[in-house]
Amino acid sequence: MADQIWKIPYSRPDSSALEAAGVAPLLAALLAARGIVTAEEANRLLHTGPENLHDPFEMMGMQAARDRILSAIHSNEKVTVYGDYDVDGITSTCLLTDWLRSCGLDCGWYIPDRNDEGYGLNTSALQKLKDAGNSLVITVDCGITAVEEARFAREIDLDLLITDHHECQNGRIPDACAVIDPKRPNDPYPNPQLAGVGVAFKLISACTGNPVAILDRYADLIAVGTIADVMPLTGENRFLVKRGLEKLEKNPRPGFYAMLNEPGYVPRKPNSGFVGFTLAPRMNAAGRLGQTEKAEELLLTDDPAEAARLTAELSELNRERQKIETEIWRAAQKQLKDRTPTGPIVLAADGWHQGVIGIAASRLAEQYGYPTVMICLNGENGKGSCRSYGDFNLYQALYACRDLLDGFGGHALAAGLTIHRDSVDRFREALCHYYEEHRPEPLPDICCDLLIRSSAMLSIDNVEALDLLEPYGNANPKPVFCICDIPLLSAYGVGSEKQHLKYSIDFDGNRFDGIFFGKSREKLGIQAGDRVDIAFTPQVNEYLGNRSVQLNTIALRPHSPDELCRRIMEKDPHVLWAAGPFTPERSDFVRLWRLFGPRFQLAASLHEILNHCPPEMAPERYCLCLAVFSEAGLINSSDGTVYSGTFVPKSEKVDLDATNILKTLRNL
Repeated sequence: MADQIWKIPYSRPDSSALEAAGVAPLLAALLAARGIVTAEEANRLLHTGPENLHDPFEMMGMQAARDRILSAIHSNEKVTVYGDYDVDGITSTCLLTDWLRSCGLDCGWYIPDRNDEGYGLNTSALQKLKDAGNSLVITVDCGITAVEEARFAREIDLDLLITDHHECQNGRIPDACAVIDPKRPNDPYPNPQLAGVGVAFKLISACTGNPVAILDRYADLIAVGTIADVMPLTGENRFLVKRGLEKLEKNPRPGFYAMLNEPGYVPRKPNSGFVGFTLAPRMNAAGRLGQTEKAEELLLTDDPAEAARLTAELSELNRERQKIETEIWRAAQKQLKDRTPTGPIVLAADGWHQGVIGIAASRLAEQYGYPTVMICLNGENGKGSCRSYGDFNLYQALYACRDLLDGFGGHALAAGLTIHRDSVDRFREALCHYYEEHRPEPLPDICCDLLIRSSAMLSIDNVEALDLLEPYGNANPKPVFCICDIPLLSAYGVGSEKQHLKYSIDFDGNRFDGIFFGKSREKLGIQAGDRVDIAFTPQVNEYLGNRSVQLNTIALRPHSPDELCRRIMEKDPHVLWAAGPFTPERSDFVRLWRLFGPRFQLAASLHEILNHCPPEMAPERYCLCLAVFSEAGLINSSDGTVYSGTFVPKSEKVDLDATNILKTLRNL
């Protein structure tokens, strides 16, 4: 924990316009810190309704897609929905299949086997569907790069309608009877960040002309697919997910009801976190282990007993997936031989499960902080799953190493590859070499939205106002606040093995309790009486009728003044708000002037300068005194900072109170 990099926003955001519009102070400050500074912007984010739904016909190809589907319904054609094996693909397939069946069509669905067929359209499947009597295949969550497959479909006289939300390949659009994808080049649709299930919803909306009624029926599917695919939860997506979470809570389809109420799972109000970390993994397990039909049947069934049976089977598949993942992760740790990686991790082995190695790669990337490639070897060939870390562009790295690969695809954060067994070692060396030449800046381990300086900001009303930000997710994360240099009143372990930390702090004379799951007092190296920094998300806790604000802790460390002192010494004007509690008094200036005297030479490093700080004076206050001396001309420095400056005598009296630093500090 001591080695973690914290990003603390020392400046104070201007939230006056939001507060004047009636936004609660804590929420207003958070919104301003995230760049939302006007009442209109806040209203668009916080208050979502059907007005957020865009006209589906703004999307290129939508009219042709609608006409082809209505023609299929009118002619009672045999149609298949062709999807993907992830949660977005499963929910998209279910949504469109169910609606087409409700229109009286003989509609089936097809999702390729992850291990045998791989992602997206393939000609063998298209031929099989044609031979089965289908005249139309509609893709969901895939197809935008299927140029050759679309050509094959035309050759066998099979109409192909593509709905997708992925990037086009070099701007090439498949030659299909209709193609809708908000990421098509020059597509005017206002929301290019729809999930695959969102695009399918827009298609049905165009066919019916009644998006609100369709949303009432399928909002739970749309929300789960959008959350699972980590789409930005702003604008239209935010409204879709909010309505979907409401449906999950009040009137979910039988499949989701069974998952929400399965024995062994504690019933709770569905939110985006619960969907992302509890519902989605159980559905994903089916696709990873080649049994996607169980998840699809679960979402299509109207029989509660059937839903309960399928839910139990999905949970068993998820446990199997977790077991396989753990075995792969342990094998990977054994290959690393307790050696801490210093660059990209590239591991390969026979027998690793192709559908699970991506999760293991993500886990290793997070654990070590480096891009990770896990390769499943089969004979002379290997298939790999790649996960990036930080700002490292994985796709560009694979492109640079392309001569060593049989094939690759993906994007900056995640990708897949095929490789010959004999090329693995050379690929590892090439990837590490590329990484050294393009090493990204280290990302903070803890990113705080707002520095809290007043306990009044953590009132029950203020904390409850944060609920307006739900649902949280991509582009709208759960807020993280921090308090710095705060005294611990108590700190002790709780839980069966005392593995969690329960603590209390004194903040402006008010007591707040906090909980830090999975971290003990011993691991953190803290005890009652210490001064600490805390990163947390506040929550209103109710116990025996008493309501209080609890700090759900994300990180906690012994207080260190170094970063704040460094920015004070570099004369960063934005840091003064955070430094307010350390505003010096006249006696502090007198003491330091007498201690150092004229001609005293300051050191070039912060560490050496802090070594001269009087033992009874806070380091932050000491640095503020030096910065004031510098602004008043009592310290000369050649580089504009306070480092390496020399105290200089003045014949005339200097008014320190006239410095901008002191005037700013005293007006806070």
